[in-house]
Amino acid sequence: MEDMPLPALFEQARKIHATATESGADQELVKKGCEALNKCEDMVNKLGLFSANETKEDISTTNLKYILVPFYLAELTEKIAQDDRIQILKTSQAKLKEFISFCEAMELVPKAELESYMQGALNSVADQRARKIARFKRQRASESKLLEIKERKERRGRSTKAAALSTPVEAGEEEVLDDDGEEEREAWNTTISLAICKALDLLEMFKKEEEMLSAVKDRQSKDGDKEFSREVLDERAKKAEAWHRDAAVRAQYTKPSPPITCATFAQDVLEGRAKASQAHDHKHQPLLFGPASLINGSLATDRERMAAQVFQPSHRLPTMSIEEAGLREMEIMNKWQERNARLMEEANSSWYKERKLKPGQDDDEEDDDAAQEKARAWDDWKDDNPRGAGNKKLTPCG
Repeated sequence: MEDMPLPALFEQARKIHATATESGADQELVKKGCEALNKCEDMVNKLGLFSANETKEDISTTNLKYILVPFYLAELTEKIAQDDRIQILKTSQAKLKEFISFCEAMELVPKAELESYMQGALNSVADQRARKIARFKRQRASESKLLEIKERKERRGRSTKAAALSTPVEAGEEEVLDDDGEEEREAWNTTISLAICKALDLLEMFKKEEEMLSAVKDRQSKDGDKEFSREVLDERAKKAEAWHRDAAVRAQYTKPSPPITCATFAQDVLEGRAKASQAHDHKHQPLLFGPASLINGSLATDRERMAAQVFQPSHRLPTMSIEEAGLREMEIMNKWQERNARLMEEANSSWYKERKLKPGQDDDEEDDDAAQEKARAWDDWKDDNPRGAGNKKLTPCG
């Protein structure tokens, strides 16, 4: 690491920062990244890459990325596990303030953010909320823009590779097919803008954490560690004893109702059609759901009914239990068997066999008499009503 040039050292530190930020890293890797970033910061100061008289347009595209060194160092420093957490937070805040101050000098911080940063905690809650929303929108826009630049660069790289394979380049004609200097500058400017949004959020978060830890440390130093822990334990013990005492008193006057053992009856109770105190004859395993207050009393008001319907299953409840369904199927099967047995008895009876083997002649004679009477009645009607007699419009002289 001592002999590495500044670009290679920064790239190595940036990869360690990305690994620690996305998926987490062990302490050895985090300390190695902090060491590399400290080395980068020393080299940048020795080389004098930035000047107070310059603006963001005067900084070259190659050196623009080194503005992020204090921001990366602040984020990695915060991830170091150490007993003195307050000192870690102070170091991270110092680096973040250094990064924001340099970006302010380079005119990279938005005016609204700069004004709120200068005012500090003097803003109202509404102003702080509006500032956080605007900062979140800028952060989302920067992330989308970085993703767009990355996809555009990948597409151009694939098209350039395909063109190079299809059209061979002769000697002496090698040229840079695309000049991505402007695109690289745009990408680093967007990354710096995203880092500014994150740095402002981290500053507020680290400041609140430092205040909380300082308050705890002051209390511990004032009362002592043993007295403080003993006081907390005594307070918890008193709360537990009071809760058990009240529960014992309530148990003397509270008689729990028997559990609801039928899904259909439970649904009726939930919807107000029945009361939990009503008797029911279902003796299978209980099905308990909903709040506990459902079982202990009746739903007298709409508020109680709505409270009882809070914890409900997302599916339709069954209308009968498994035992009831089995009994009903058994009853249907018994009826079907009885019907089949009765039909078999009728089929095997002597009356059915005689009727089947010797069909009755009286029935045939009755059918013939009825057919003759019908034919005679039809003939009589045709005699009384000749064909076309009722249609007077067809007669020319009618």
